[in-house]
Amino acid sequence: MKKIFSLLAFFALSIASYSQIHDPVKWSTSTQKISDSEYDLIITATIEAKWHLYSQNVPENGPIPTSFSFKISPDFKLMGKTSEEKGHTVHDPVFDMEIKYFENKAVFKQRIKVLSEKSLKIAGTVEFMVCDDSSCLPPTEIDLAFLIAGNKTNAAIVNTDVSKEVPEAVDDENKEASAEIVDKSKEVVTVVAAKNSNKTSNKSLLTIFIIAFFSGFAALLTPCVFPMIPMTVSFFTKQSRTKAEGVKNAVIYGLSIVIIYVLLGLLVSFIFGADALNALSTNVWFNVIFFFLLVIFAVSFLGAFEIVLPSSWGTTVDAQADKGGIIGIFFMALALAIVSFSCTGPIVGTLLVEAAAGGNQIGPIVGMLGFSLALAIPFALFAAFPGWLNSLPKSGGWLNTVKVVLGFLELALAFKFLSNADLVLQLHWLEREVFLSIWITIFIALAFYLFGKIQLPHDSPLTHISVGRLSLGMLSLAFAIYMIPGLWGAPLNLISAFPPAQHYSESPYGVGFSKMNSGMSSGENIEIPDGAHLMPPHNILAFNDYEKGLAYAKKVNKPVMIDFTGYACVNCRKMEQNVWAKDEILPILKNDVVLISLYVDDKRPLANGEEIESKLRPGKKLKYIGQKWSEFQIIKYGANAQPFYVLMDHNEENLIEPVAYTPDVEEYYSWLKKGIANFK
Repeated sequence: MKKIFSLLAFFALSIASYSQIHDPVKWSTSTQKISDSEYDLIITATIEAKWHLYSQNVPENGPIPTSFSFKISPDFKLMGKTSEEKGHTVHDPVFDMEIKYFENKAVFKQRIKVLSEKSLKIAGTVEFMVCDDSSCLPPTEIDLAFLIAGNKTNAAIVNTDVSKEVPEAVDDENKEASAEIVDKSKEVVTVVAAKNSNKTSNKSLLTIFIIAFFSGFAALLTPCVFPMIPMTVSFFTKQSRTKAEGVKNAVIYGLSIVIIYVLLGLLVSFIFGADALNALSTNVWFNVIFFFLLVIFAVSFLGAFEIVLPSSWGTTVDAQADKGGIIGIFFMALALAIVSFSCTGPIVGTLLVEAAAGGNQIGPIVGMLGFSLALAIPFALFAAFPGWLNSLPKSGGWLNTVKVVLGFLELALAFKFLSNADLVLQLHWLEREVFLSIWITIFIALAFYLFGKIQLPHDSPLTHISVGRLSLGMLSLAFAIYMIPGLWGAPLNLISAFPPAQHYSESPYGVGFSKMNSGMSSGENIEIPDGAHLMPPHNILAFNDYEKGLAYAKKVNKPVMIDFTGYACVNCRKMEQNVWAKDEILPILKNDVVLISLYVDDKRPLANGEEIESKLRPGKKLKYIGQKWSEFQIIKYGANAQPFYVLMDHNEENLIEPVAYTPDVEEYYSWLKKGIANFK
């Protein structure tokens, strides 16, 4: 009897573990009065043991971050970004990046300024994703509500519990559950950026500074700037009566250059603001506009035309510079910025774009600080020590070469922004192979230019190739050759942050792959059916549409394996990398089942006419593909965690009990074999 009881208990626990609706995070809100007009909106997440909630700041192509949105209202305004606690930061080997998360409890605060004396009801949403060691839940949206008493009262804190209880299982008769699937309001201000599918990562301020600093040195070596060094030094040596006065004037000149460019960074930050920069960094039109802007900069550097400011500006500034004194020195620095704009403008514009794409309001300021320091230091040093001029190389055609090289680099960078827009819209116009093909072409063209095989409009006659030019050409050619294996699925770790991820590709075999795949089953050539694709990196035939996959399974008389997964599901990637890749598993997935992978975090909208009303929450419509598959999993299988695997027959009946995260290869192999045997 004890054995029978133990077996029954084990069976019951197994069913519970595989048919369970997880709800590991409870959300509550409160408000705290800071001053007569300022309040903190406090959002508290209480997290069950062993689960972790991701930070608001997660790098590109990582898990889906926590993000908050608030409805626009004339009664208050947001002040800065939503803050969060320290949390834990670890290196995730699956995503190969540093990821921050919270355990047990997380507190987020959004400061607002109240513009009305009446009581306020503030509405918002939080979108979040949680994982434990074996599963991840799909992105979930929860409505938030905040109550603020009028300023004439002394009430400071109002607590509201916004958590929704989710049942442990789903009743098959009425098929209702209170799982939270909420459509976002269109009238929201997103205060935390960093969405996964079509987004750019936040750049650290140190990275922005370093890139800007080296960009400043590059600008120094352009034909608009470099020849001005001896002219500037000559001016200071003639105007300064003593060496000490020359050094002082040189320092003032350098500081003036820094002030001018930092003011430009401040202007960009002030115009856009933190919220706008965060929104722009993930905005499709932002990425498209700056793609075209960087292409224009690149074409200008390549010699098609010059971008110049009105000549009247330079004349006016020169007149002010002649007055002398500190004001005159400042206007000399401003004259340098205006005269050299045709060379520095594209570089400055690119830096501001990159800094803004980081979603950090301080980014443009830090970028301009790094750029201006690199530009100012040499001018100040040579003005202070004019004897050093003798060590400078003479001006010549090499200055235009530097400008052209920068043009090629700008052109390559431009396609990163176009790629971001393509990822957001999931158009698949600029997939990994196409992106890499463009970059390979650009860097091969750059190598040919450096080798003297390509001549551009402003190039001087090339009688010989210098060692430096030859070395740079070989480096560019080597880089292009390095990228070629990426067309066939190589990871390309050196540039992993630039091209689309490996799963966003035409095929794991690159641009030369045809619609026939050899080796799918005992060396046969198998045509890829309509609606299917080859899932990288293992080349498994897979469907992302349930109906098409089921129809194909009936046609070829194979069982169906449903893979409930997610683009940002860590444990799904672990299964694919560590279990599916094994020699005993991979042939089964390729030859013995029809795989249907349903992504519960797919943010693409459902086609017109396919929007359906939620069965879990009457009155709400499902608008995204991921919402459709997430609700399908909850209703049919009473589970909402991923990964989740189902083996079923053509009547949509289970062949074996579904399983979740199963890192044990033998256990997973046994599950597959038993299910397939039941089908046969």
